Amino acid sequence: MATKRAAVPYRSSEGLSTRQVASSDEIQLRIDPMHGELDDEIMGLRKQVRQLRNVAQEIETEAKFQNEFMNQLQMTLIKAQAGVKNNMRRLNKRIVQNFPTLSPLVGALVKSC
Repeated sequence: MATKRAAVPYRSSEGLSTRQVASSDEIQLRIDPMHGELDDEIMGLRKQVRQLRNVAQEIETEAKFQNEFMNQLQMTLIKAQAGVKNNMRRLNKRIVQNFPTLSPLVGALVKSC
């Protein structure tokens, strides 16, 4: 059997009511203090938002760290590739100087690397 409530204009079942103000574009919202579960719900949501914000900041920090690490790793790889290329050129030059008959074979090997 349904219970009847006293008629209150703009009242919802959750304890919220509205009140007209001077401007027709504005509404004031009042939360009925009898409904403390709304306060608990709001506090719980604030806590969750704070936790999500903290997680997002940690993710951002980790992403920046990983990005910097990748940039350093890429730079190290570029330097290593340049060093290998220079050493291959020097090695090829020495082989051509010391073993002229092997130079076409060495040239083909160097180009294939």
